[in-house]
Amino acid sequence: MNIQHFINARKRAGLSQSELAYGICTQTTLSRFENNGQVPSLKILIQLCDRLGLPIGELFPKVGVKQPELSAKLEQAEFFLITSEHKQLAEILASISVDTIEDQGSLFRYYYLQGYVMIFQKASITDILFTFDRLLLMEKQHNNPIFRLLALTGSGMAYSREGEDEKAEFYFEQVFEEIYTYPIKTVEDTWRVLNIVFHCGEFYGEHAELAASNALLEYALTICSDNHVTYYLARAAYQLAVNAIAEQRPKTEIRELLADARAYAKINRNRILLNKISDQQTALNDTK
Repeated sequence: MNIQHFINARKRAGLSQSELAYGICTQTTLSRFENNGQVPSLKILIQLCDRLGLPIGELFPKVGVKQPELSAKLEQAEFFLITSEHKQLAEILASISVDTIEDQGSLFRYYYLQGYVMIFQKASITDILFTFDRLLLMEKQHNNPIFRLLALTGSGMAYSREGEDEKAEFYFEQVFEEIYTYPIKTVEDTWRVLNIVFHCGEFYGEHAELAASNALLEYALTICSDNHVTYYLARAAYQLAVNAIAEQRPKTEIRELLADARAYAKINRNRILLNKISDQQTALNDTK
């Protein structure tokens, strides 16, 4: 049900929740519908829509409607997340009106990408967590567990960005317990599991828990190999190189990891990572 369409109609009518609900239902009933997706009885919903002059049929899910342009945009946006091109990711999402998203899968995808781009754009943590909480509520209703894991990972990343490592680790630990057994069924599952595994590995690497980080990053490489995908290969290899530097492993081993990361980054046209690798190689050559 397109609840956002209902909310927009109420706001256009200039009515508060209590004003719209008056004489029909309690404000709490309306709030639960708008904020938590708890649909009231059909009789109440019809009366609310009548007061708004909104045909109730506009709220129901569209069956069999395809949105090829939207799907293409979201796929491109997800690719930009993989390659760390966050400006382009933000531009694509800004071109999409959430009110026009008709199928549940695309809505899940939109909110997960929106939450991640907000992290990289340094939005307020309350706004980021609200976006991921919305995703968690949707997942609870529709049982789409990969998006719950993405939301938990994103919440951990948001707290890590704020330097609240204990809270961040709380979220990452929940993901860590489940991600190894998550069944990968589609190409999109592969992208998203890799997203989760990589960011968990990156977090543990940045916090000197290198054994956990290396295990996750090696798992990311295994997923790529088993599923014949190159996404995240470069970033996982690069983080393994950074971990190897922290562990003071032999330079030959570090150079090999950086060379692997560079080759994978070229395949994926990840310009941002190529610059990081170049800087790291220069710094390695400058050390005795």
